[in-house]
Amino acid sequence: MSRPSDHIDSPAPDTINQPKLGFVGWLRFIWRQITSMRTALFLLLLLAIAAIPGSLVPQRSSDPNGVTQYFADNPDLAPILDKVQLFDVYSSAWFSAIYILLFVSLIGCVVPRTKHHFQALRSRPPRTPARLERLAAFESRTVAADATPTELIDSATKQLRRQGYRVERFEAKGTESVSAERGFMRETGNLVFHSALVGILITVGFGGGFGFAGQRVLVEGQTFVNSLIDFDSFNPGRFFDPSSLEPYKLTLDKFGVTYETKNLNAYGQAIDYRAEVTATDPHGESRQATIKVNDPLRFAGTDVYLLGNGYAPTITVKNPKGEVVFSDSIPFLPQDAQLTSLGVVKVPDGLAKQIGMIGFFYPTQAASKAPFFSSYPDLAYPLLTLNVYEGDLGINAGVPKSVYALNVDKMKQITGGSTGVDSIELAPGQSSELPNGLGSVTFENVAKHPSTENYAGSVKRFASFDVHHDPTQVWVLVFALLALGGLITSLLVARRRVWVKAIPGEDGTVTLQYAGLARGEDPGLERAVAALAEAHAPAVEEPETPDQAPTTGGSVKP
Repeated sequence: MSRPSDHIDSPAPDTINQPKLGFVGWLRFIWRQITSMRTALFLLLLLAIAAIPGSLVPQRSSDPNGVTQYFADNPDLAPILDKVQLFDVYSSAWFSAIYILLFVSLIGCVVPRTKHHFQALRSRPPRTPARLERLAAFESRTVAADATPTELIDSATKQLRRQGYRVERFEAKGTESVSAERGFMRETGNLVFHSALVGILITVGFGGGFGFAGQRVLVEGQTFVNSLIDFDSFNPGRFFDPSSLEPYKLTLDKFGVTYETKNLNAYGQAIDYRAEVTATDPHGESRQATIKVNDPLRFAGTDVYLLGNGYAPTITVKNPKGEVVFSDSIPFLPQDAQLTSLGVVKVPDGLAKQIGMIGFFYPTQAASKAPFFSSYPDLAYPLLTLNVYEGDLGINAGVPKSVYALNVDKMKQITGGSTGVDSIELAPGQSSELPNGLGSVTFENVAKHPSTENYAGSVKRFASFDVHHDPTQVWVLVFALLALGGLITSLLVARRRVWVKAIPGEDGTVTLQYAGLARGEDPGLERAVAALAEAHAPAVEEPETPDQAPTTGGSVKP
């Protein structure tokens, strides 16, 4: 007799015929792949990896000055990074694509699983398997009982209910059993976790459009008003309304730094920054506050963060008649850990020609002659050097210019470099004549009691602040706590099913079978089944009392 062609021993065909999916089939296949939990986890990991460049490269949304400086320091690399949107990571096309795919994947995972979980909550526990001994966790007890199998199962049912199981009674072929299951909170926690992730994505993605982030540099004594025209840079959300800004005031009273002076291996390192400010609300009520790194000021619906700091030498320029034509405290940008700083001074009016000055400030001058450098970030022996240029500053064309850069294409250098005239060198309180009879420049000593021996307080400091408003912070916190609670619940709660079966014997004994089955990993399943058997078998031996549920007496046969 010949074997059928599909018999296992038959030779395999040369080709495997598979059904064609078609257009709808391919769409269904792609949807299943996108909405699988494996894909969601992969996209979540990919999103975390994609966010890394946002912490390595300055972002236009939070540090536009840093982006400008990055272009100046890396003229070849910066344009390449800009083309792949690394300066705008969180609004880039590739980051948004990952973000949207993750959102769709999570929705596709959560909705069907929620429907299935709701059906499982309403369904009855499954029927008792015919052969419990085949399950991984199994215990058996044979008792000589005066009680019937019904009374024994009644006792087991009440015990399982006290342990939080949902129970259902079954009868089959002269045997009675109870089927119990619990652990639905595991899947509930899992769904809460993923739903909270969806909530975070929605909150961050859409709710962030109602917020804003603005930056402002303040020199000691200066005041900032929370209005659009008073920000150095401003990045509003897509749905931001400028009229929603609270017009409060923030004054930088003093900026203090504590440096390490005891540990020689870390000598001169800053260990604490303190911006002492006065915040005044729109009603005129003021309060004193201190802003530190990672300790923002929360005021009038905004968070004010401390970003950076440095020195702001006060420079005065006079014309040949001795009249002041310029006087201001100019923030100098730090160039190294010892706060060697670079700044630009522009004097457009009041002199015979427009002049610009590129200056270097050294908090503690270490070299006796150029090139100078700073050996300590505090004011021990401050020195200001200036290279002066005359000509067209390029500010009359109406095109905005950076206050931290000087375009010297249409200007002539008249001190320093190859001019044959030494750069101007000034200590706090000193003055110097400008070349060509243009006037004079003074490095003001702003200390209350000027001294050439102690320069503490002789130079003002500046601090840069980030004013941030995010109306979704509370919701993000709520969803984050829900995600954490759901994750902990899904990890700690075990989903398991337990059965107890009573089989009457011909000799008057009753065989009690206990078995369990876990959904997923459950290392405590066997212990739980054994504990159930140990707790139930002695209970059925106790005599019945009026206050107890029906139990049976008996003894365990050896």
